[in-house]
Amino acid sequence: MNDPLKTCRRRFRSWENRVRLKGELERYETAFTARGLAIPDDSAIRLALQNGFPGLRPKPKGALSIIAVYHHYNWEDTSLRPALERFGTVRRYDWFGEFNHARRDWRRSVKADMNRDLVVRIGQWVVGERPDVIFTYLSGELVFPETVQALRAYGAPMIHFSLNDKEHFVGKVRGGLAFGSRDICRFFDLCWTSTEDALKKYCVEGAIPLYLPEGANPELHRPWEQEKTIDVSFVGQCYGKRPETIRRLGEAGIRVEAFGYGWPGGPLSTEEMVRIYSRSRINLGFGGVEGHDETYCIKGRDFEIPMSGGLYLTEYHPELETVYDLGKEIVTYRGVDELAAKIRHLLANPDEVEAIRQAGFRRAWKEHTWEMRFERVFTLMNLI
Repeated sequence: MNDPLKTCRRRFRSWENRVRLKGELERYETAFTARGLAIPDDSAIRLALQNGFPGLRPKPKGALSIIAVYHHYNWEDTSLRPALERFGTVRRYDWFGEFNHARRDWRRSVKADMNRDLVVRIGQWVVGERPDVIFTYLSGELVFPETVQALRAYGAPMIHFSLNDKEHFVGKVRGGLAFGSRDICRFFDLCWTSTEDALKKYCVEGAIPLYLPEGANPELHRPWEQEKTIDVSFVGQCYGKRPETIRRLGEAGIRVEAFGYGWPGGPLSTEEMVRIYSRSRINLGFGGVEGHDETYCIKGRDFEIPMSGGLYLTEYHPELETVYDLGKEIVTYRGVDELAAKIRHLLANPDEVEAIRQAGFRRAWKEHTWEMRFERVFTLMNLI
C-alpha cells in the first residue's frame, strides 16, 4: 500500500539533494573559472607524472608489481582484481575483516586503528616488493588526509579511484572532514573518476583528474545460449522510484520480473544474474542514484548487460552518449510513458532488438572492459 507521507518525504529529500548538488557544482565551477584552471588533457597528465617520477621507466604488460587497497563489497574481486592481474602481480589490502567500517565506533576509534595498520602494512610491502604503483579505492570516510600523505611518502605512484563523485565528492562532513574525495584527492598522483562533471571539482582541490567510466569483465559478463523466456527483467536493489515505475508498468499490462534485495525474486548470484540478462528480451535499467531520483551517473550495469549480450533499455542521461550510440547500441527512455511505449515497440520488433543487442555487445566488448580502463591509466602514467 502506498504511503503518501513517505512519498512526500522522498520527494522532498530528492529536491533537497538536487539543490545541494547544484549549489556545490556552481561553487566549484565559479572557483574553477576564477582561478583560470583547465582540465588536464593526456599530454598534461603525462607531463605531471613524468615530473613527479622522472626515473620511471615503462615495463612490459604483465611485469608490474601492484599494491591494491580496496574492500570487496560484492563486485570488486570479480572486476578490478582480474583486470589488474593482467598487468602483473597484485598484493591487496582489505581492512574489513579486522577493521569493520560498519561498526558504530568506527569514527571514534576503529578508523584510526585501521589507518595506522594500513600505513604500517603498506610500508612493509613497499620495502619487500618495491611496487610500481599503488591503486586505491578509498574515501574520506575511510582514511584521513595524513594517512594518504604517509602512503605517498613511500615513493610509488598512487592512483585514487572513485565512483559517483556527482553525489559523493564531498558527501557528508563530520569534524570538518568530507566523507568523499574532497580532502584526500590532492595527495594522489592521479585521480580516476567515473563522473565527468566532477573533473572541475578535482582541479579546484589541487588534484590531477582523469575521467573514465566503469567497465565490465568479459570472462564473467558473457552471453549464455538460453531461450528468451522473460519479456522484461530488472536486476538491482528495490529503492527510490524503481518499485513505483515497475508497478505502473504492471498497471499498463507490462510485467517486469525483478531480482535483487527488496524484491520478491530476491538477490541473485553473479552467474544467475548474467543468465537472466541472456534469458530476457529486454533488460531494464535506471540511471538515478539511491535516494535521489534526478541525480544520474554511469553505472557498472551500463556495460555489464550489453557485454552479457542483453538488450539494454535504461533511463536517459547525457553521459551515456559518451559511451554508446543511443538507439543503435542501447535504448534509452525518459519517463514511464515513454518507457512503456518503447517496451511495446521492442517486443513487437524482435529483429530490431537483435540488431541493437548485437551492436551493444560489440561496442562493450571492444571498448568497455576493465582491462582497457587500466590499460589507459597505466599507459598515461608511463608504467607500461
